[in-house]
Amino acid sequence: MTSPGSWLRSVRERLGERGVAVVVLVGLVALAIVPLVAMPAVRCEVFGAGCRERGPEPEVRADPVAAPGRPLTAVQAATRGSYAALGDSYSAGVGAEASVGDQNPLDRCHRTSKAYYNEVAKAFPFPKGSAFWACSGATTSDFLTGRHGEPPQLGRVGADTSLVTLSVGGNDVGFSKVLAGCVVKLPWSKSCTEQGNDIAGRMADLRRDLPDLIDKIHARAPHARIVLMGYPKAFSEVKGTGGDNLSVSEQQWLNARAYELGQLIRQTAAEADARIVARRGQGSVEFVDAYSAFAGHEVGSSDPYMNGLAVNLSALQAEPRSYHPTVNGQHALAGLFIEQIRKGPGRPVS
Repeated sequence: MTSPGSWLRSVRERLGERGVAVVVLVGLVALAIVPLVAMPAVRCEVFGAGCRERGPEPEVRADPVAAPGRPLTAVQAATRGSYAALGDSYSAGVGAEASVGDQNPLDRCHRTSKAYYNEVAKAFPFPKGSAFWACSGATTSDFLTGRHGEPPQLGRVGADTSLVTLSVGGNDVGFSKVLAGCVVKLPWSKSCTEQGNDIAGRMADLRRDLPDLIDKIHARAPHARIVLMGYPKAFSEVKGTGGDNLSVSEQQWLNARAYELGQLIRQTAAEADARIVARRGQGSVEFVDAYSAFAGHEVGSSDPYMNGLAVNLSALQAEPRSYHPTVNGQHALAGLFIEQIRKGPGRPVS
């Protein structure tokens, strides 16, 4: 067997000292390259071999609000996208007309510049904007089909919507007709309190329809905080309510119906939110209790936040602003919404 020493002397004799140096250099380079070539990424980039399909590079987000694993605050959850203000006349701002534009006869939804939406939209930054779609007279059905030629309010929300505010239910139970029956006492009509059975039947229908509507809104805006408002107590329950022809007992009865409606909405919102939690979804459904929002400022008080009866004598009918919040009333409602948005649902929303 040839020893390493004799082999090296043989190489020197054949190649000389310079040749040996070249051989050694080539060997060192090979020792450096071979391990690298063994790595799949190098084989792929240099030789085009051993390549496997690679997925997209992970997204790196610098936005601390959307950072993975970092919970959102209540306000961040509500304001990370857009805001949609939906609902009926109490959300549209009927009764809070404060400018010539608010009297626009072409706006059959009667949206006004003093509706609570305007204060909410200014109180928080919404990077994807805000929009006002509440419409006077809207029912849960109108949310799905549209009203006064406008598209359905349900279609106004989407995946980018982070906050929805709304009031709905008053028209479903026919409160305007009930009030008319209480104020205008015709000999052949039911008395004010005899309308209870009719209201109970419509409440039962709303108890079925409102959960379906809320689920549809959440399905279209799965990350949104959906905040529903109850209805304020309208009457001071004292004699002489601005000539509205209502006895104290009738005022109490009407206030009790508004309270019942608010409790129906509260329970429906709580159940809808529980469904989201049960399936580990995002977003929330919340309730703003407005029943006592006008305490001391009801119809008939010295500083009412609710309009009393206003009659259009030429048409012999009540004006739309009757028994709707005034400018101060809308300001009070805005305060309730802003407080709820800051407070949150009392649980994580992200």
